[in-house]
Amino acid sequence: MTSRINIGRPASTSYHSPDPHGFANSRPSTGYRAANPDHPLERIRAAAKQVEDTIEIYSQPLKPHLPTIGRFLIIVTFYEDALRIMTQWNDQLWYLQTHRHFYKGISHLFLLLNVITMLVASSAVLMKRYTEYAVIGLLSVVIIQGFGYGLMFDLTFFLRNLSVIGGLIMVFSETVVNEKKSFAGIPSMSETDRKKYFLLAGRVLLIFLFLGFIFQGEWGMGRVFMSVFGLSACTMVAIGFKAKWSAIFLVILLSVFNVFANDWWSVHSAHPQRDFLKYDFFQTLSIIGGLILLVNIGPGGLSVDEKKKTY
Repeated sequence: MTSRINIGRPASTSYHSPDPHGFANSRPSTGYRAANPDHPLERIRAAAKQVEDTIEIYSQPLKPHLPTIGRFLIIVTFYEDALRIMTQWNDQLWYLQTHRHFYKGISHLFLLLNVITMLVASSAVLMKRYTEYAVIGLLSVVIIQGFGYGLMFDLTFFLRNLSVIGGLIMVFSETVVNEKKSFAGIPSMSETDRKKYFLLAGRVLLIFLFLGFIFQGEWGMGRVFMSVFGLSACTMVAIGFKAKWSAIFLVILLSVFNVFANDWWSVHSAHPQRDFLKYDFFQTLSIIGGLILLVNIGPGGLSVDEKKKTY
């Protein structure tokens, strides 16, 4: 009876056998199949991994400068806005008093406070001094200007400014993580939780620029290309899947688009379209800066990339 039972006993049962229990059975498990390196999908994965490693190696000298570059690009739109108000002071007053019905003293005070806040807060962000309060000041400028100029309910303006706010939140999250400060009125939570939630909010808000791009202008082949690939990369940034590489792709895509679509330098200085193009150009730079900070900081804990590390 026992001769019919095969228990897979090893040939040698000596105490000195290198595998006395027969664990070195070379037969593969029926529940696992090794990846075929010749499969097209595996080849693509291997090539992508090689490209990522190459970029990682050659980008090392640039990495220490990414936070400064990102911060500068984020606040450059506020420098440009302050300069534009100062150089067009009378035109700004005329618009506020004629079209927005501001009283004379109020219009002067409104512009003065905006210029001072943008210059001081932008410089503080760039020098990493009192960054959290500077970011709050710049956020207030974005909101106040939206209501002051009557653009808050303009869809394109609203979505674009949400992306600018996303960039400012990226600066804020970097500050909270690095300085580990707590603020009055904010419920106490761990530094890890703060980082996760701020980075999630920044990632999601950064992608609203492309929604604004879809809703404006005429459709063409270039627009279709930008919309499909841009939205795909934006979705990956929002959920935190390959977020760094998606952000790098968006930085390249936005940089090329910005140079060709918002070429304000090619428009005559007296043409009214010049100011609109310049405004869009520097706001897009601000969003690019937010994406660069995302590349530097990472997507945070609430992302697919981080969950893949856990499981």
